[in-house]
Amino acid sequence: MTIRTSTAVDTPSPGAWEELVTVALLGTERRTPPGGTAGREAPVALLDAAAVQTLRRRAGLRPAPAAARPEPAAEDPRPPLPAAAARRLALLLTDRPGTGGGRRGTAPDLMELLPQWLATANARGFAPPPEMLPALLDAARGRTDLRPAALAFAGPRAMWLARLNPDWRFALRAAPGGGTALPRLEDEERTRRLWQEGLFAERVALLSALRAREPAAARELLATTWPTERAEDRLMFLDSLRTGLGPRDEPFLEQALADRSRNVRATAAELLSALPDSALAARMAVRAGACVAVDHTGTAPTIVVEAPHECDAGMERDGVVAKAPAGRGERSWWFGQLVEAAPLAVWSGRLGGRTPAQIVALPVADDWQGELHAAWCRAAVRQRDPAWARALLGAPSAPEAGGPGAVSLAERAKLLGTLAAGERADWVAGFIAAHGLSEAFQLLGVCAVPWSAPLGRAVVDALNIARDAGSYPWSFSGVMGLAERCLDPAEASRLDGLLAVPAETEESSPGAGGYWAEAFQRLGTTLRLRAAMAQELGA
Repeated sequence: MTIRTSTAVDTPSPGAWEELVTVALLGTERRTPPGGTAGREAPVALLDAAAVQTLRRRAGLRPAPAAARPEPAAEDPRPPLPAAAARRLALLLTDRPGTGGGRRGTAPDLMELLPQWLATANARGFAPPPEMLPALLDAARGRTDLRPAALAFAGPRAMWLARLNPDWRFALRAAPGGGTALPRLEDEERTRRLWQEGLFAERVALLSALRAREPAAARELLATTWPTERAEDRLMFLDSLRTGLGPRDEPFLEQALADRSRNVRATAAELLSALPDSALAARMAVRAGACVAVDHTGTAPTIVVEAPHECDAGMERDGVVAKAPAGRGERSWWFGQLVEAAPLAVWSGRLGGRTPAQIVALPVADDWQGELHAAWCRAAVRQRDPAWARALLGAPSAPEAGGPGAVSLAERAKLLGTLAAGERADWVAGFIAAHGLSEAFQLLGVCAVPWSAPLGRAVVDALNIARDAGSYPWSFSGVMGLAERCLDPAEASRLDGLLAVPAETEESSPGAGGYWAEAFQRLGTTLRLRAAMAQELGA
């Protein structure tokens, strides 16, 4: 094609190329090309002008000095993955969840197994194959829940890659200090310099690492800059003191009770109330004890409650929030905060030397039972008191599907978190055996993985009962998904008898039998796959 030139194109306008693109999109019949005329010659004029501008853009590039080569990635000292585990990782990373809205079928959901694979690989201390780092970073980019384990497994080379690709910059934000190594805690000068001059993420990582090893040194480091920190930063730093919290932290936390920030004051008060021997806990014990007593004048001992009539300055300083939320009475709001902050050990002496179970079993007058027991629930969780947690949970077979103080599934789950893993699993297994799976999903979420044998049997038996009863199968998809990730792979053989399609009855949901058979087949396949994954990683 002959390129027509004119003196008009010697000095193109800054937006000439954009104008040509606009004309091409609109069409030459609707817009005349720049420097051309309307009519039959307009398309040719447009192409000529585009050719000239293309050459001009290419020829106008000026050579620039070569960029400096990036520093090589740091070596990863960890041993490489076994070959079978590397192949498995490639499969997990290339799996994509289906976009269809129909049945899941019998194939395992590989992406849901990736977190468990990463946890095992990290526990074994393996390093990933370098060629899989881009796919690993892409997976972590798409799922924030994967990021901690994925970045820990990816190691220093992933941080090196993240600095070269804007799509992976999240890794620099998620990793403390953007992947830079923290100073050794014995290096006091570097530690002090990083604390005073580092980025916020670096300072949080430093304080957390120091707190895990030397709680007193972390607290002393925080005290050196505490008055000059921003309120939101003081709150984050104060929260790090939960690790290794002990009596020696009390003076610092008492000072924080006078902080300018209400949130900082509330967090300091919460931490102090978790120390049963602290001065704040003693003050709260006096206040709460004055509100609760046992009345012996009736036919049976009864707990009576006299809630506080005001929230004085001392209560506010100790973390009591004066303004009640919408829909809550002020007196009950103040009362609940006092009881949850008081040491649980005070109630035995206050209420006649009774045990936690005996105290919880006492009737409470004037409809105060819900408020009082809910506050005791919060105190048991805060103070990690298993005796009170057992009393408030009650027997798992109780008719009300929970203990007298467990007014919600969320509270039951929190109380279960104070118990040892075996006891927790046994309680949930008993709950499922008595009440089925309809309310068990949140409780199963706090149980250790893999589930214990009694808990696994209880879940499988309850699913089988639901199937035989003709229950709507999709109601149990959440529990079935949990079972795929949490059931012990050794239980796979117990599922063989559940793979047949049951006969449908008049009460059954249409197509339910086929769904149940598919779900049990997928569960068995997933369990065997998890067993193979663990074997490949040497676990």
